[in-house]
Amino acid sequence: MIHLAHNRYETGSIDARHLYTQVDRAHREFAPEQIEFLANIVRLYRGEAVEVTSGSRALLYEKFPDNAYVDIAGLCKVASIDEIEAQGWSLNAGRYVGVAEREVDDFIFSERLEELNEELEVLNCEAREIEERISQNIQLLLN
Repeated sequence: MIHLAHNRYETGSIDARHLYTQVDRAHREFAPEQIEFLANIVRLYRGEAVEVTSGSRALLYEKFPDNAYVDIAGLCKVASIDEIEAQGWSLNAGRYVGVAEREVDDFIFSERLEELNEELEVLNCEAREIEERISQNIQLLLN
């Protein structure tokens, strides 16, 4: 969570948890265009010119097509002092930013469940084969 800036009457927050690149299970990193995009949200909020030298133009245009700051559910929100007071003076950005709307999945549940079940059966079969090979290898090592 990033706080944009604040003045006496409002504070802005950015939830950047969905912008990073997953390196491995425990490590995440921001690419230069992602960092630039976050900085540009702050610039738009402050009414400053944006920078796109690191490749954030497409993402910036997707989220802010009018090149002006707007609150975006799941990404950024400016909260008034009254909203902050109503939240018990908490500055937890998640309380204000909220979550982005998800697109409606266009699939038939029973068909998707059947596909996933078939995939699970294949994976279970592969797992049993691997387990058998491991068992055989252990027996060879012990003899």
